[in-house]
Amino acid sequence: MAAIDFLLSLAIPALILVHLLVAPYTKVEESFNIQATHDILVYGTPTKNIHQRLSSQYDHFDFPGAVPRTFIGPVLLAGIGQPIIALVGFQYAQLIVRGLLGLFNAAALLVFKRNVESAFGRSTARWYALLQLGQFHVIFYASRTLPNMFAFGLTTLAFSQLMGHPNERTQVWRYRLAIGTLTMATAVFRSELAILLIAITLYGLANSHISLGVVIPTFFLFFTTSLLLTVPIDSYFWQKPLWPELWGFYYNAILGSSSEWGVSPWHYYFTSALPKILMNPLSTVVLIPFAIWNPGTRKQAQPLVIPSLLFVAIYSFQPHKEARFIFYVAPPLTATAALAANYIFTRRAKSIAFLLASVVIAASVLVSFGVSTAMLVISSLNYPGGEALSELRKLVTSSSSPDLQTVTIHTDVLSCMTGVTLFGQHPYPPNEPRPASEITFNYDKTEDEHTLRNPSFWEKFDYVLSEDPTKVIGPWETIGVVEGFAGVEVVRPSAPSKGDVESGQDRVFGRGTLVRKVKDATRKLTGGWWIGPRMEPKIHLLRKMREGEARRAVTQ
Repeated sequence: MAAIDFLLSLAIPALILVHLLVAPYTKVEESFNIQATHDILVYGTPTKNIHQRLSSQYDHFDFPGAVPRTFIGPVLLAGIGQPIIALVGFQYAQLIVRGLLGLFNAAALLVFKRNVESAFGRSTARWYALLQLGQFHVIFYASRTLPNMFAFGLTTLAFSQLMGHPNERTQVWRYRLAIGTLTMATAVFRSELAILLIAITLYGLANSHISLGVVIPTFFLFFTTSLLLTVPIDSYFWQKPLWPELWGFYYNAILGSSSEWGVSPWHYYFTSALPKILMNPLSTVVLIPFAIWNPGTRKQAQPLVIPSLLFVAIYSFQPHKEARFIFYVAPPLTATAALAANYIFTRRAKSIAFLLASVVIAASVLVSFGVSTAMLVISSLNYPGGEALSELRKLVTSSSSPDLQTVTIHTDVLSCMTGVTLFGQHPYPPNEPRPASEITFNYDKTEDEHTLRNPSFWEKFDYVLSEDPTKVIGPWETIGVVEGFAGVEVVRPSAPSKGDVESGQDRVFGRGTLVRKVKDATRKLTGGWWIGPRMEPKIHLLRKMREGEARRAVTQ
């Protein structure tokens, strides 16, 4: 393998880990799997008094979500991650389990790249890697504990088997593997992948790549295996007979309840989501259409493009749409774009048109990578809850009196939605012996509006993380604020420099401080101009003021 091929392969897992380190916190969509992984690591899997122990210790009994989700992903992350966490320390547990998921998805992408090289040539595989590395969403989400990203690695492995092979028996075996892998992804992680499974099967049957005599036993074998895996494990953790994805299918497809989270027009995936996912505009507008139209690449592109677009078209009838629901088609469509890019680039010496097109494609790769990097920076500013919790723990630990033993903290809805997790609440396992002088942190996540309007509710807390301090009843002192991304701003030289928020009374913590420093330094160099993130207060750090106590400064 040439050095460039090794570097391109290495760049995929490396970039995924970079995105993880730059944005280490999680959003509410990831909460079930990250909290479940924490609980398995900390509390284990009891064999006695099972219901009592699970219901009293595991987070999903208090916050079950709209539909039950599978524990298969968390069990795997906890099981594989446990020895690594024991070696490096529990304070890095969230990074480790997310890193494991990211590396699994990276491995799937590398298998896909290797099969692109085997089927279409080394230069096409290089273009694939370059185009894939410039796609912010796939790289950013690869380590995020969404059900979609547990399924993503499986669907990528399935697509990697669809590229042509000269040996007919090998081709049939690959299709069987693709169908089996998609069956497991559908039954365990995301029921809507049944659409993709059907699309790929129909394409294979229509082109005589596989027969019903092969499809049916393959499906039943992997489907039965999946049920034997998911039903017992999930029934154990949920303490009732359960096949989670059947519930998810009923909730989303039969009841149509997912529409409560918003409705998008039928064309959304084609006109908005796919261009965003693929990132490079040439992929959507030029390269993929060219690969399908051009006789030199059409036959190679069809097995990748037709099932992918058929899946997206059928799934578009579901009213509620999110880009992450169709991440699965990014690798095959990127490989299709790579076919076209390679076809054009290898003919750059034959005409001015091919030469100019090659220059534009190469430039678009660089631009896409630059835009993706900017999106990473901006996205890292969207987790004020995680930052606020981390900063508050530092403040309490560094500024509290030696005799303080226990601190009780209330975290509001926005805090929990933007980064507060059990890993952040307990950087050390709650059941691990600790020095007697170490502070114990207790947390509350009450959401009930009636309870929150009761003044006596707030009396038990020492600190609060709140989006709106006016809703916190009682004598509270704002000791700091964490800012979050609020759009892109253009600041002119005539605009004054701003100090701390709210007339200088509140200290800014977290990445808002870094943004301010960069902004001030940039304005000095540009004569007062600034184009970049606009930050605004998101989470306020509040401290209970005891009777007769004056407001005091809190130092780090």
